[in-house]
Amino acid sequence: METYDDDLSRFEAEGAAPLPVTPDQGYIEHDGARLWYATYGSGAPVILLHGGLGHSGNWGYQVPALVKNGYRAVVIDSRGHGRSTRNERPYTYELMAADVSAVMDALHLEKAGLVGWSDGACTALVLASEAPARVAGVFYFACNMDPSGTKEITEFTPILRRCISRHRKDYAQLSATPDQFDEFSEAVSLMQRTQPNYSAHDLAQISVPVVIVQSEHDEFIRREHAEYLARSIPHAEFVMLHGVSHFAPLQRPEQFNSAMLAFIGKALA
Repeated sequence: METYDDDLSRFEAEGAAPLPVTPDQGYIEHDGARLWYATYGSGAPVILLHGGLGHSGNWGYQVPALVKNGYRAVVIDSRGHGRSTRNERPYTYELMAADVSAVMDALHLEKAGLVGWSDGACTALVLASEAPARVAGVFYFACNMDPSGTKEITEFTPILRRCISRHRKDYAQLSATPDQFDEFSEAVSLMQRTQPNYSAHDLAQISVPVVIVQSEHDEFIRREHAEYLARSIPHAEFVMLHGVSHFAPLQRPEQFNSAMLAFIGKALA
């Protein structure tokens, strides 16, 4: 039966579905941060990069789908998120892309498919731009590559309030600095307000397969910007997810997973 959590009431109360149990998890040290990772299954590797203020557990509906379809799913808590730590260095997408490369090195992954959600999508595309030989393809969901791509948020909707409520609870449970959510949130927000700043020329240099995935009701990202990204990145596809918002992987996982698996199947063929 298809899963629906359109208003995120289940997510606020319970979080996403629990990640499977795996013995293959741990930490690596990189550039002032201690980064948590876990892997599941076997086969061609697919790295899932979560959104800002969240953590790897938000992929609870996607990891089993990838494993069931014969992939090795790899999740990483971005620096300062979830179980990972950070130092005082300001957040940048380039720094987080370097973190992903470091985890790939630790796991001896020469190349992987990347599934990115929001900040994770930016991180994935930055890594594809800077190290294309390491990226089989980017499933780019719900983010902007320059400041013009965002909508102005005039008020927090109930969905956004529920999401932040869950993030705050998870941070308190998982983080090494459980009482610093507000400081952490401001540091991430500063990055989001000022980065990334890719030009059309920068986008035109991206050489890996990319699909730009936009939700019909995304609270943060303008559809026109997503369409511009798809036009500007060579051979990129554009996919619209109907009836969902910025939180599609939680709201209607089967719809999101279908688009994800279709792209990964081509990119990692």
